[in-house]
Amino acid sequence: MNEREEGAMKMYSELEPDESRLFSTSNINHAAWCLVVALAAFALWLMVALVNAENQRNALMTKQCQDRVFKEEVDKICMLTVRSREHWWQHLAYALTNLSPQK
Repeated sequence: MNEREEGAMKMYSELEPDESRLFSTSNINHAAWCLVVALAAFALWLMVALVNAENQRNALMTKQCQDRVFKEEVDKICMLTVRSREHWWQHLAYALTNLSPQK
C-alpha cells in the first residue's frame, strides 16, 4: 500500500462503529413490557373473581344452594362447587352488561 491509500484508510477508519456501544441495551422497554404483563395478569385475576362472584350470586338468586334441612339457610359447601350457568363466559357477560341488580 502506498502513502495515499494509508491516509485514506486512516481517514475512513474513524467512520467505523464503536463495537463496545453497538449492542447497548435499555431497561426502559423491559419495564414497559413487565408493566403490560402485570396489568394483563391483574385483569385476568379480576375476571376470574368476577365470574366466581356472579356464579355465586346467580346460585343465590335461583336458590340452587338452599339447605335441605333449614330452608332459610344456604349450603356453604354447595356454594363452593355450584355451577349456576353452563359456561364461565355467560357469568362474565352478565356481570359486565348488568351493572346494577335487577328489581
